[in-house]
Amino acid sequence: MSTIVRKLISTVNAAKPVAPYNQAVVADRTVYVSGCLGLDKDSMKLVPGGPTEQAEKALENLQAILEASDSGVDKVIKNTVFLKDLNDFGAVNEVYKRVFNKDFPARSCFQVAKLPMDALVEIECIALTGPVRTETSKL
Repeated sequence: MSTIVRKLISTVNAAKPVAPYNQAVVADRTVYVSGCLGLDKDSMKLVPGGPTEQAEKALENLQAILEASDSGVDKVIKNTVFLKDLNDFGAVNEVYKRVFNKDFPARSCFQVAKLPMDALVEIECIALTGPVRTETSKL
């Protein structure tokens, strides 16, 4: 039986984890990116503003982690978006669709009671590495 590699991802180009976890873990060719907050990577504080600004920064952090994982937004297969207030869905979605603008991944979005550091938005994803071909199936 061959050995599957479990690679721990850490990049200085995104905010550090705020608890004992890795920014991402690659298992074989699948990347599991931990929840990204709207944290400035240098100050480790939430960016000023509201859900739009936090979503922009969270997605910026997510993209940096994907890049460090030999992946990218074009290889994301599933996103999960956590919101402090589901009324922010429209504002966050406007930011989201600037990053994910074609061949959309699967996605879930939830309102949660509380996020780390009292954030308004947290985004995690599952992606692939290496060569990926996208096909569309319409039945």
